[in-house]
Amino acid sequence: MADWNDTRQERSGFGTAPGAAGDLGTRAVFDEGLRKHMLSIYNYMTSGVLLSGIIAMVFANAGYAAAMVGSPIMWLVVLSPLAIVFAMSFGRNKFSTGTLQIMFWAFAVLMGVSLSTIFLRYTGGSIAVTFFATSAAFAGLSLFGYTTKKNMSGMGSFLIMGVVGLIVAMIANMFIQSAPLMYAISFIGVLIFAGLTAYDTQRLKMEYLAVQQAMVTNPAVAQQYPVGKMVILGALTLYLDFINMFQFLLSFLGSQD
Repeated sequence: MADWNDTRQERSGFGTAPGAAGDLGTRAVFDEGLRKHMLSIYNYMTSGVLLSGIIAMVFANAGYAAAMVGSPIMWLVVLSPLAIVFAMSFGRNKFSTGTLQIMFWAFAVLMGVSLSTIFLRYTGGSIAVTFFATSAAFAGLSLFGYTTKKNMSGMGSFLIMGVVGLIVAMIANMFIQSAPLMYAISFIGVLIFAGLTAYDTQRLKMEYLAVQQAMVTNPAVAQQYPVGKMVILGALTLYLDFINMFQFLLSFLGSQD
């Protein structure tokens, strides 16, 4: 789920722009580069979410979603995006930037096919309301993660453990079929991915600044951490935060009438 590609390690002065305190020119360049970098991540992430949404509506309206339910194809559709996430995260150094781009768009398409089944359970109106509510919450949380001076790195480990516990609870509830447990899972899931949205935003920001700082003394770092790959993998991370928060929130706001 949310943070498969976090290869950053804690270090002193992490994310501090190079140069003396009075080096305003250097800071201005770094700030402008950071803004462009984060904007690229948001553009990729937003485009991926919109592509998934369009695919989901097309499949649902065409009747393909209903045909998939209960068939072996459904398992393939559900598991394929997860396989791509693992491949992109653990193969980031093996794949080229172009290959990662193709994998990202393939992931977005497959997620759209998988999400098409929500139109069978909830009304289009409630899905739209939940989507816009999630978008507003995501924007606020991501802005907080980007602007806060508080170091959220310690919070990351706690949230990742929460994701693991959430997966275990979801698997258990597949056999128990407990409605109260389902709502508890959804409530906790919203909180966890809300926290991960802020944490991941700050992590992506700090990761970029750390790489740019290291490049000042060692330009070869650019080959190890290409900006293009950082953008695509960052977009994947924020996409996962958004879509998971959306699905858990839909359990509360979704209407079946």
